[in-house]
Amino acid sequence: MPETIIYQSNQFPFYDCLKVLEEAGKKIYGANFQILEKDHQVFFKLLVYFLRDEENAKRLNMSFRKGILLTGPIGCGKTSLMNLMRFISVSKNAHIMVSTREVSFQFIQEGYSVIQKYSDQAFVRNSQSRKPKIYCFDDLGAENTLKYFGNDCNVMAEILLSRYDHFVSYKMITHITTNLNSTELENIYGNRVRSRLRETCNLISFDRSASDKRK
Repeated sequence: MPETIIYQSNQFPFYDCLKVLEEAGKKIYGANFQILEKDHQVFFKLLVYFLRDEENAKRLNMSFRKGILLTGPIGCGKTSLMNLMRFISVSKNAHIMVSTREVSFQFIQEGYSVIQKYSDQAFVRNSQSRKPKIYCFDDLGAENTLKYFGNDCNVMAEILLSRYDHFVSYKMITHITTNLNSTELENIYGNRVRSRLRETCNLISFDRSASDKRK
């Protein structure tokens, strides 16, 4: 795994950052990993956010108090991109990647305590304070509504609603990747979740016609 890179300059060397990320990507995903020019706009917005580039964030109407909602078609590179962003940051509090399918499997095993695990209990505690954990829920929509002892539960909807409450109270940040558009998100998770995602996340989108890089 590549070493974490802490950004220390007031400048924003975009192409230097791309080079670093591409080298890190090759270490993680293999020699064929590459950053395509057509994806530079998405990379730029993410780097503005994770490197806390205030000037460009203001121009792009992005908020550092919010998380990231990264959308795009299957195979465009959302997961690998958010994983790489953990290695280039102005903060040592890097986000934790967890797939929504993994969350659903945990729910089958552990029940409703999983909702608390990713919301009420998602804090790093020390003697002076407690700091919210930053999760990136990968591939939102890939999990299913599940039954626990005969009761239906939309696990991710409940987690996102609970994390919203902590966003308001404790500035808890949540990142998400998904193949779904806004209408599909509302159909699966309801209007309350969609509304709260607008309030808690900066939307960054790949072109919907982007090709599947796994081919």
